[in-house]
Amino acid sequence: MKHFIFAIAALVAVSFPADAGEISIEGLDTLPPADVYILGEVHDNALHHEGQARVVQAVKPKAVVFEMLSPQQAAKVTPELRKDRDALGAALEWEASGWPDFAIYWPVFAALGDARVYGAARSREQVRRAFKEGAAAVFGAGYGLDQPLPDGQLEQRKQAQFADHCEAMPLEMMGGMVEAQRFRDAAFADTVMQAFREVGGPVVLITGNGHARKDWGVPSMLEGAKVLVVGFVEEPAQEDEPFDYWVVTEAVEREDPCLAFK
Repeated sequence: MKHFIFAIAALVAVSFPADAGEISIEGLDTLPPADVYILGEVHDNALHHEGQARVVQAVKPKAVVFEMLSPQQAAKVTPELRKDRDALGAALEWEASGWPDFAIYWPVFAALGDARVYGAARSREQVRRAFKEGAAAVFGAGYGLDQPLPDGQLEQRKQAQFADHCEAMPLEMMGGMVEAQRFRDAAFADTVMQAFREVGGPVVLITGNGHARKDWGVPSMLEGAKVLVVGFVEEPAQEDEPFDYWVVTEAVEREDPCLAFK
């Protein structure tokens, strides 16, 4: 049995809203109740972080989990620093982290209120090990990591990773990329459930859209919790998005990311 199916009486059966689909920014103010809100993003889009902040203000979570922070960094988000953007960014050593400018993430931190902050990031060494040895070798057997992916999903995910890396890396390396992604998904899910155990809900997870997707991302690992997923995307869906709700925003002007592989 997966170790995350634990005795938390407050958690209820998973149920998704019947009216799922694209919503407006204003719709973020009246989301249905949930134990866990998973808020996706395109990392460098400031509008996405403004939308996430709006959700945080509306649902008033007991805890907010950040993909971008390690547990050690999360401990530095004190009540005093939540009032000072520059001081908080410096304390987190954000500029050296590789994430986009702290200024675009600031609205989320400014909206925290009294929520406890948790960091879900794992070390690069652990992610590299997951790539080489498999997610279960690093994390353990929980969250289904010791089980093979369903028929067809592995190939679909390998192809998605291949496209995300501009088809510039050998396709045979993509299995390792999938394992690294599964490891990080499990780490994020585990941190969300730690937060729920320690402070109760609701809990909000701030993460990329790839980790937020319902079919094989973090939500698929949170059995027993009522999870609601909001994705923030830059173009209208060609088909149903892998979220409960999604908000379409203007795209950020950016260089072709594939140039980095040339």
